[in-house]
Amino acid sequence: MRLKCVVAYDGTDYSGFQVQPDQITIQGEIEAALQRITGEEIQVYGSGRTDAGVHARGQVIHFDTGSHIPLDKWRFVLNNQLPDAIVVRSVEEADESFHARFDVQVKEYRYCIDNAPVADVFRHRYADHIRFPLDVEAMQQAARHLEGKHDFTSFCSAKTYVEDKVRTVYRVKVERSGHEVWVTCRGNGFLYNMVRIIVGTLVEVGQGKRAPDELKEILLACDRERAGKTAPAKGLTMWEVYYGTNISKD
Repeated sequence: MRLKCVVAYDGTDYSGFQVQPDQITIQGEIEAALQRITGEEIQVYGSGRTDAGVHARGQVIHFDTGSHIPLDKWRFVLNNQLPDAIVVRSVEEADESFHARFDVQVKEYRYCIDNAPVADVFRHRYADHIRFPLDVEAMQQAARHLEGKHDFTSFCSAKTYVEDKVRTVYRVKVERSGHEVWVTCRGNGFLYNMVRIIVGTLVEVGQGKRAPDELKEILLACDRERAGKTAPAKGLTMWEVYYGTNISKD
């Protein structure tokens, strides 16, 4: 049968999701756990490849197994075999045609900025500390220019091999909650480092180094050099992945 799982993880000590030679990865840990459980060599497919240091609250995976473990036992069995930094939140049987990556309709990422004068020691693994005040209203004005269907070459790492850099972003929201500033990006897909470059550019707007309307010019330039720095990985979390047709994109 094919199983669909929602997985959360602290990506701090991992070299990203995807299996890599001589590296400890999320996918590698899950596949190793499955082999111990079932004796099978099982390949895991994820909804997206989070980079080294990036976290997940709602990563979706699927895999096929011939095991006779009851469906309601799978979550316990997996979590019993996985490191503490990786947790399976739910397990359900999926149709054999379901694919965790290719069936995705909408992805949501959230980036956390600790905007207090002194860093919160209990958040340093999950938030980028910026001690100087940020103008959240200006950041939100800038963010609106990124919504819609655009060529996001300016917000994509030059290391990518993807040729088609057109993506549709349904929402970019910047909001403050106490001393934290959250940037939420929801779209039909994201390029390599795209969310982190968006955040890095919005931070420069929040610091007064760029005007909000400059984001329009950066998009049209299709030039990575025009956008801001890539924000650190630790503040980014793959928040939720949506499947099906009746999905709110707001």
